[in-house]
Amino acid sequence: MGKKIAVDFQVLPDECISNIISRTLTSPGDACRSSLVSSIFKSIADSDLVWEKFLPSDLKEIISRSVSTVVSSSKKELFLRLCNHPILIDDGKKSFSIEKWSGGKCYMVAARELTIIWGDTPVYWRFSDVAELLDVCWLEIHGKMDTRMLSMKTTYAAYLVFKFRESTYGFSCQPVEVSVRLVGGGGREWHTMYMDPDGCLKRQHQSYKGQVRHIRIRSSHLLKNPTLTPWIHCERQFPQERGDGWMEIEMGEFFNDRGEDGEVEMSLTEVKDGNWKSGLLIQGIELRPKESK
Repeated sequence: MGKKIAVDFQVLPDECISNIISRTLTSPGDACRSSLVSSIFKSIADSDLVWEKFLPSDLKEIISRSVSTVVSSSKKELFLRLCNHPILIDDGKKSFSIEKWSGGKCYMVAARELTIIWGDTPVYWRFSDVAELLDVCWLEIHGKMDTRMLSMKTTYAAYLVFKFRESTYGFSCQPVEVSVRLVGGGGREWHTMYMDPDGCLKRQHQSYKGQVRHIRIRSSHLLKNPTLTPWIHCERQFPQERGDGWMEIEMGEFFNDRGEDGEVEMSLTEVKDGNWKSGLLIQGIELRPKESK
């Protein structure tokens, strides 16, 4: 049997340890965990040499488009700042942040940059920092993003970021259609979502799912309980709460291979029933890396 060789990391140059850590750690989370091993590891794991690899290669160019000065004392501090505090870029038309687990680039297309049908008519929509729906019967919203701005080899999801005023109507049980597609990449696939302002539909859905788990569904049971049918045969999607006081609903996802696909287009519509709607506030559409399952 070969003899075990013990290595004293304290005798290794910092650059050597840094090189080992940067090559073996593949995510910001790995770097944070390795800093707990020892004081030597912490010093190296917190260094600019390690955190440089987790920052986007074009970050300097992105920051140059910021509407305010971005200051940090280290690469790690800059990384964490951009995770927790998005910066406004392109004269406030977009915001940029970093996804903390992967270092992937996140963008939000601001409401003013979205194409909103009737959005230029003050009686229907009002704009400040957000878009406020005053009264429409035809809801149609589109946004675009250049895929070269996004992280390559990454699956992205697009989210409409919104909330409702207390006095809202027209959305309680009304479905909306959403889609995300690469422009020029083929047909468009639509999905049905519910914006569900009071959360009532989501609570019903959870309740019915609980019933389905504990009963054997038979055709006779469905005939006696017709309201169960739609909850069993289709998976409805509902908004999720964010940590910033807003809601978001996933519009779809796509894989950004090498960023050469041109543009990705995100759409939301409700144009079929002609019912009047009001009270919707839109912050924008956010694109961020999809979490691995």
